[in-house]
Amino acid sequence: MQDPAALLIAFEEASETPIRPEYVEGTVIVPSAPNDDKHNDGAGDLSFQFHAAGFRLVGMGNGYRAAHKDGRTMALLIPDFYVRRRKATELDESYRRAHKGWYPIDMITLVGEVTSTNHETDTGPKLRTYAAAGVPAYVLINRRRKTAHCYSDPITPGDDPTEAYYATEVKVDLGRPLPLPSPYPTLETAPFLEPTE
Repeated sequence: MQDPAALLIAFEEASETPIRPEYVEGTVIVPSAPNDDKHNDGAGDLSFQFHAAGFRLVGMGNGYRAAHKDGRTMALLIPDFYVRRRKATELDESYRRAHKGWYPIDMITLVGEVTSTNHETDTGPKLRTYAAAGVPAYVLINRRRKTAHCYSDPITPGDDPTEAYYATEVKVDLGRPLPLPSPYPTLETAPFLEPTE
């Protein structure tokens, strides 16, 4: 089997426009269109809320690799935003070089996605993959359904990562505050509401 990281590099090089492909559940996912401003502004606003609450290891844009127990690549993911548990160490940077630009996913303690054209990816395969990788909390802004979710307490029954899930879900309508598990702040979701005239 071809190295998934090399496969994504080949997709990037073949594209006429800049793309950020991901590898999830054995499938290369290439966004059909760039994210719109509402998506990007909203993800940025959520990141700012973490910064304002004192979380300094918040970021956007880096890629993370999840591995199976035997070391094979399970997924290569680029979250819309994330909170790290640590700054990148020399070991993390060495891992990133060895894996063609992908940091280890165990650096992340909370991950967030905002749906756009990839609605099914964020609500299905990515949710399961983050749970299988043991990411403690997953924030999902579902713009299609106009809901915000916080998933926590990841569980992987057996060895199949596609069966992973989060045991706890908090769900609110967009515009309502989204409570997160301690030590995180409650997130304001109003920036995702469509303006009314």
